[in-house]
Amino acid sequence: MAKEKESSYSAKDIYVLEGLDPVRKRPGMYIGSTGPQGLHHLVYEVVDNCLDEAMGGYCNKIEVFLLPNNQVKVTDNGRGIPVDIHAKTKKSALETIMTTLHAGGKFGGDAYKISGGLHGVGVSVVCALSVNMRAEVCREGKKYAQDYKQGKPLAPVKKIADCRQKGTTIIFEPDPEIFKEIIFDRKKLLAHFRQQAYLTKGIRVDFYDQRDKDNPFEYHFFFEGGIVSYLKYMNRGSKAIHSNPFYGSGEKEGVAVEASFQYSDDYEIQEESFANNIFTTEGGTHLTGFRAALTRLINDYARKGGFLKESDTNLSGDDIREGLTAVVSVKIRETQFEGQTKTKLGNPEGRTATEAVVAEALQDYLERYPQDAKAIIEKAVLSFKARKAAKAAKETILRKGVLDGMSLPGKLSDCTSRKPEESEIYIVEGESAGGSSRQARNRKNQAILPLRGKILNIERVRLDKMLASEEVKNLIIALGTAIADDFDIEKLRYHRIILMCDADSDGNHINTLLMTLFFRHFRQIIDRGFLYLAQPPLFKIQIGKESKYYYTEEDKENALKKLKPDTRYSIQRYKGLGEMNPEQLWETTMNPETRILLRITIEDAVEADRTFDMLMGKEVAPRKRFIQTSAKSVKNLDV
Repeated sequence: MAKEKESSYSAKDIYVLEGLDPVRKRPGMYIGSTGPQGLHHLVYEVVDNCLDEAMGGYCNKIEVFLLPNNQVKVTDNGRGIPVDIHAKTKKSALETIMTTLHAGGKFGGDAYKISGGLHGVGVSVVCALSVNMRAEVCREGKKYAQDYKQGKPLAPVKKIADCRQKGTTIIFEPDPEIFKEIIFDRKKLLAHFRQQAYLTKGIRVDFYDQRDKDNPFEYHFFFEGGIVSYLKYMNRGSKAIHSNPFYGSGEKEGVAVEASFQYSDDYEIQEESFANNIFTTEGGTHLTGFRAALTRLINDYARKGGFLKESDTNLSGDDIREGLTAVVSVKIRETQFEGQTKTKLGNPEGRTATEAVVAEALQDYLERYPQDAKAIIEKAVLSFKARKAAKAAKETILRKGVLDGMSLPGKLSDCTSRKPEESEIYIVEGESAGGSSRQARNRKNQAILPLRGKILNIERVRLDKMLASEEVKNLIIALGTAIADDFDIEKLRYHRIILMCDADSDGNHINTLLMTLFFRHFRQIIDRGFLYLAQPPLFKIQIGKESKYYYTEEDKENALKKLKPDTRYSIQRYKGLGEMNPEQLWETTMNPETRILLRITIEDAVEADRTFDMLMGKEVAPRKRFIQTSAKSVKNLDV
């Protein structure tokens, strides 16, 4: 059973601020969008209400069901929503909560000391945007229910049965008038529930996908280790440089703080911060406080231990955080978020409390584990030295690219247009493809930059080593944006950057190396939709004087099946772009009227980050497992 506590939680704890009508008119204001993001936000809002009960100690089990006909069912074993009459609305508290915007137990009183949904729009918004909804509540030995349609109750709250347990069940069906496509992504939901289960010690989350009765699916989450367990999950596939993860917790100024971190031999930084279990993707005051404490304590320890000389400057925050994986979680009674989307914490006490708690715990940690402290500081010092070398290399690039009058790489065949919005650059593999593409291109708006072989795998090197690569330097200068702290997306010279490599294993590898480079160092280019993958054809089928091109094995096979038995034809399999003459390359891959381009996007940055680590990083075992589990039988394998 859930933890019992003495607490007032009745109709008087429900505070009403305004009506519900605006939600259906402007749903995007409340859930972000009416696309997949907003659709899944409905589920998160209902589950987050259950987690509020869990954070208060009143609930230890949540069940989530995906049902046929686009229905979702969420059940908890908390106290149950009150059903007594609300003094202001003269309606049941349950109906008030479900049908009134800004109505809930989170605006005052003692019902919730800590919660995520302080705006009180959660379950009422779900109700407004559902074509059908049902709420069932077990309280004080009785079971109550009420049904709704598009935010309006169909009948008063009714007592329907006796029940021994406590809790609330919400069943809803998103309105197809609002959501044009209703497809729940199991992977996306599981990721959210996993995160929440890590952040709420002792909560069990049971997930059931029953949409296909012949192929049901279930998954269960329960983590006693809390954010330390989450830290280990985030760091999977990476090699830790110290054996004992840091963990600190405490309360200052009424703010409960938890923080955990561990360093790996990677160079990227993973920091996730939460306020009342809400993922603050843009950080905020709590993350600022964590960084300040980490930077100050590490510098103090480095000086006392002789790692830094008196003449040395302090280690920067970036030096200290290289290879860091960290989780920071705070619980605040009255959270202040910047914007309705709740992505950045604004409470000033979030910084001071987090900095104080982390500093106190970190000082103890560094003294208790001197070997771990030494490994952390040695990594930071190495990063400091690499940063100085990278700065010198960047200055060289800036001199070549700016001070020398935009001295572009000699291999670059630039376009005549100087308007980024109409200009595009093809990054091609080798001089052979470079020669064909130069002859095929439209000189007005198509630039060509050939690369010599495979570029450096930047996943395994620091910035200073990366900038020593001639191929990487040429690419940076051609793009015009500079890199790292000097990066400026507004100086990008082309708004279509097209990776055009051979359709074989080497070409795929080069594309992966280039995508890794853009993901790690030119992320804004991907976020703005400027990075593309060209799709050169794999086959040409010639029948008489007519030629047709096919981009997949399946397309080619389907075309052959449609030919008459006595048709005479020839098939050419293209191993590389250099095999095409300029006319063919233009017709198939470079002509805007006929070409196929794939825009590269990042749906899940954390998962993308982990995948790049696994595929391009130092550890062989995770990469081998991925290949073994993902590989399928293939044809035309290049070896």
